[in-house]
Amino acid sequence: MLKMVSLCLALLLIAAALIVVFSQASEKWSVGEFVRTPDEAFQNLPDYPFEANYVDSLGYRIHYIDEGPRDGQPILLMHGQPSWSYLYRHMVPILANAGFRVIAPDNVGFGKSDKPLNSSDHSYQMHIDVMSNFVDELDLENVTFFGQDWGGLIGLRVVAERPTRFSRIMLSNTALPAASGIQAWLGYPLFRLSVWKEGEVQELDFDDFSFPQWVAYARHTNKFDFASLFQRGTSRKLTDEDLAGYAAPYPSNEYIAGVRVFPTLVASQLRQNQRIMDNFYANWDKPLLTAYGTEDTIMAGRDKIWQKVPGAQGQSHTLVKGGRHFIQDDMPDEISQLLIEFIKNN
Repeated sequence: MLKMVSLCLALLLIAAALIVVFSQASEKWSVGEFVRTPDEAFQNLPDYPFEANYVDSLGYRIHYIDEGPRDGQPILLMHGQPSWSYLYRHMVPILANAGFRVIAPDNVGFGKSDKPLNSSDHSYQMHIDVMSNFVDELDLENVTFFGQDWGGLIGLRVVAERPTRFSRIMLSNTALPAASGIQAWLGYPLFRLSVWKEGEVQELDFDDFSFPQWVAYARHTNKFDFASLFQRGTSRKLTDEDLAGYAAPYPSNEYIAGVRVFPTLVASQLRQNQRIMDNFYANWDKPLLTAYGTEDTIMAGRDKIWQKVPGAQGQSHTLVKGGRHFIQDDMPDEISQLLIEFIKNN
């Protein structure tokens, strides 16, 4: 009997230790070996005539669009996964012509930015640190931040890291995954377990879609289907040239470590994000606007969380009818005008 009790206690201690170890990702990181997509891959992209700009940020070369007058109020447009700054190709000219300085960077691992070869070289914290330093390198002030998908997950943390540089926030189809208490401790291990149970998914079943299936697919598929993903995430019919533009940065699997690992990182900082929500955004009184797509089932209802932030009170929050997940490609005119009006009214 004593041996059984001792064994149970030992197992409980092991389980507790594993939960502590795997309940969140490490905040330490180092620069990994990386590749750069050849410039030829980006030739003749439709509606993407922008000059390439680069800046070194904590060991990685970051590419960014920088259009409009240099003395204009800056707007920082941040993309998610598996997109890149190409997602903003229709919005950039509208905003620049309205007199704003429009900056759209490519996250590490995406677009024209450096791409670490190993998934293990990507971490949520690395992306926060690199993009926070990116804002410093450009010495941006009075910035309006616009984030969608992972652009929000990273960008909202950047705003919290550099609050004096930002004056406004507009969010669309994004979230900041957070949890407290036992959920914060168990969330990431259970999430990783659910992904492991999916196995090595090679094709997505859109009729029985689940987030763990998507994570397993991104990690293991031999052929990442950019075309199907972007078309299903967009209401309007994309041309073959549009779809080729989204896939341009990734001529082979060597270039998609970031694309593969980002979904796995979603729950990797639940406790840190909860602290940010409780200690920072609970007190954010600068203007904040939400404009989510009515057809984005992935992020449905997440806008309500942000509408509780002090700076969101009295703002003209909206649901964009017909907008799916990649709303920048669906409704570029409408989203741009909402952003312009938001800045002018605040």
